Amino acid sequence: MQVTETKAEGLNREYTVVVAASDIETKVTTRLGEISKTVKIPGFRPGKVPSKILRQKYGQSVMGEVLEGAVNEASAKTLEENELRPAAQPKIEITKFEEGADLEFTMAVELFPEFDLMDFKKVKLERLVVPVKDEEIDETLQRIADANKDSEPAKSKAKKIANGNIAVIDFVGSIDGVEFDGGKGENYSLEIGSNTFIPGFEDQLIGLKVDDEKDVEVKFPEEYGAENLAGKDAVFKCKINEIRTVVPAEINDDLAKKIGMESLDALKEAIREERSKEFEQMTRQHVKKHLLDALDEAHSFELPASLVEGETNQIWSQFEETRKNNPDQIDAEDKDKSDDELKADYAKIAERRVRLGLVLAEVGRVNKLELSPEDLNGAILNEARRYPGQEQAVFEYFKNNPQAIESLRAPLFEEKVVDFILELADVKDKEVTAEDLLNSLNAEEEEKAEPKKKAPAKKKAAAKKKEAEEDQE
Repeated sequence: MQVTETKAEGLNREYTVVVAASDIETKVTTRLGEISKTVKIPGFRPGKVPSKILRQKYGQSVMGEVLEGAVNEASAKTLEENELRPAAQPKIEITKFEEGADLEFTMAVELFPEFDLMDFKKVKLERLVVPVKDEEIDETLQRIADANKDSEPAKSKAKKIANGNIAVIDFVGSIDGVEFDGGKGENYSLEIGSNTFIPGFEDQLIGLKVDDEKDVEVKFPEEYGAENLAGKDAVFKCKINEIRTVVPAEINDDLAKKIGMESLDALKEAIREERSKEFEQMTRQHVKKHLLDALDEAHSFELPASLVEGETNQIWSQFEETRKNNPDQIDAEDKDKSDDELKADYAKIAERRVRLGLVLAEVGRVNKLELSPEDLNGAILNEARRYPGQEQAVFEYFKNNPQAIESLRAPLFEEKVVDFILELADVKDKEVTAEDLLNSLNAEEEEKAEPKKKAPAKKKAAAKKKEAEEDQE
């Protein structure tokens, strides 16, 4: 085999590969010999079919098989001998072949970039930590109590509806005298002041008594969900059937047991644990975002065009799907932009993703980070916990769908690498309030000038380099 490098520009390499005719003939002869042992041709015993007849009958198909194998073998050997790490599948083109002559083909390949990783010990990060305070637990308990409050009939029929009362009403809505779908209800319990109904509706019931009737005039908001009602004036004929007063739920063991806890103390502990998890997730999001920003800023190298193009196309495909099916989710500023302008924006997102993906993958490769069975099992368990009562079905799904397990690898690998870097980085904890942490996260989203778009990828870029290398093995 002869290999000649014909191009070496940036990450792109091209080679001309020549496989000797004698090697091709040897492979063809060997393959025909294998076929002769099993093929059945009238007039000949197995293994005794003349080579000439075998070539006439199977020569063309065997030659195609041998050529494919020779190209694959030669290209793999070229990559190995030149210590190349392709970022994508090499492009092969057979340029010359005639029976009895040498096989010649070209191979174009785009490589992963070679770059030095920064010293992670120089990364300085601030981790915003939120302790769960007793006041927050008390507020949560109060919300639970409010959600479980009871009511009782008003003691006097002369009672007038007041803010905070529950009015049990019949109502029929109409627009220009015509009733509309969904505008009718009987014995509907409406808490006055809850703002459950259209703005202005509840206020007009205040002061009414049982058996009173009233035409409530309202205007549907312009942004109302039902387009046929949005912005229109409506009249609801209402009748008061009953007035009930709210009985607050006491915060005690009985309340805890009502929602499935053993005691009030157990409920408090469950609230504390849940709030801690929420804060930890927010903290992780904040510190990871700053870590990725630091990595992006510290590393500059040529990106494989094929990876950037693939990532851009994926983001654009998701954007088009959103634009078609959920146009209300598109940023207002984007609606006035041309597709070319939008694609340029998304290309910047793609470049950042690919760059960070390559950096994180290189960290994993250099430090021999691997996902353990325990990592994958833990991820599957977390998925199962998201579907209470259906855990076994989730386990069976992953057991019977290896590709589903593979879909967990990319985000798991990324988090493992992030954890590794955070262990080396200079991370200082700073205690803040939940409001401070949330404001910080929101401010960072708003201040992202380059780029502003959000377009989550289906596959984390962090693991793409690792996966591509595995595909070459």
